[in-house]
Amino acid sequence: MNIYDYNVKDIKGNDISLSKYKGKLLLIVNTATRCGFTNQYKDLEYIYKKYKDQGFEILDFPCNQFLNQAPETNEEIDSFCKLKYNTTFDRFQKIYVKGKGIEALYSYLINNSNYFLNKNIKWNFTKFLINREGDIIYRFSAIDRINKIIKYIDEII
Repeated sequence: MNIYDYNVKDIKGNDISLSKYKGKLLLIVNTATRCGFTNQYKDLEYIYKKYKDQGFEILDFPCNQFLNQAPETNEEIDSFCKLKYNTTFDRFQKIYVKGKGIEALYSYLINNSNYFLNKNIKWNFTKFLINREGDIIYRFSAIDRINKIIKYIDEII
């Protein structure tokens, strides 16, 4: 089993099979609009623009589980990200990334990542790099710098 076996809902509520992204290099990230790390949207958009023509995609999953830092509706979150950070990568509906009601995709990511100390998502802007075969390559924490992520992407692209 890999990420292509999962379905999620896009920002408008449509069912999307992640098999749509087969053959792409993916960065999956849980985000929030009112977090100290929200400025990472700039870095994410930079990475997306830099690599999108080489088969790279970012999948943005807003989450309100950490101190209520994404309280807006899905539509308001999407509008905020587009207006304030000019984001153009794919965004999905708000999800749970831990505890009861966890999104099945995130349960898979957590249980199959290289992060051994604490499998749970600790905060917003945790990122998972997925190779073109749908396998998890690396898990980045919210405090990992953009250069670290770029280094991994450059090794794969």
